[in-house]
Amino acid sequence: MKIVGIDPGTAITGYACLESFDGRFKLHKHGCIKTNSETEISNRIKQIYEEISALIDWFQPDVVALERQFFNRNVTNALFVGHASGVILLAAAQRGVPVSMYTPLQVKQSIAGYGKASKKQVQYMVKNLLGLLELPKPDDAADAIAVAICHANISLFEKQFERME
Repeated sequence: MKIVGIDPGTAITGYACLESFDGRFKLHKHGCIKTNSETEISNRIKQIYEEISALIDWFQPDVVALERQFFNRNVTNALFVGHASGVILLAAAQRGVPVSMYTPLQVKQSIAGYGKASKKQVQYMVKNLLGLLELPKPDDAADAIAVAICHANISLFEKQFERME
């Protein structure tokens, strides 16, 4: 299964292109889309849309796994992350690629076995699961890798559960 994992944001959107083979993983590409905070929001959203569209066109994933954000305090941040998530959903829908969304709690639980794991604990587990020599950087790309692994783990679990029925 080919997965594009995404950690959405208006300033920085992390992405990862990952392949999953029965619980094993191959990381093809990861990185960040960075937008200039002095640029008008409409142009920043357009940049995210265009770069995610190009990434989906290049990798041809089976699914896009997107982190669903929850903000209790900062409504403005939530709104801007919502803008980024919206154009990511649009890019996937236009290409007929299904999207699965996961909360940070689900991602942490799937990767580290504990829903309140620290960012460093999740990065350490990502490093070990992928056999990397060092922690993945930058943090937003590492989060996107974790989202992709989360989707792969949940999909594998669901397949195994279906076989038992």
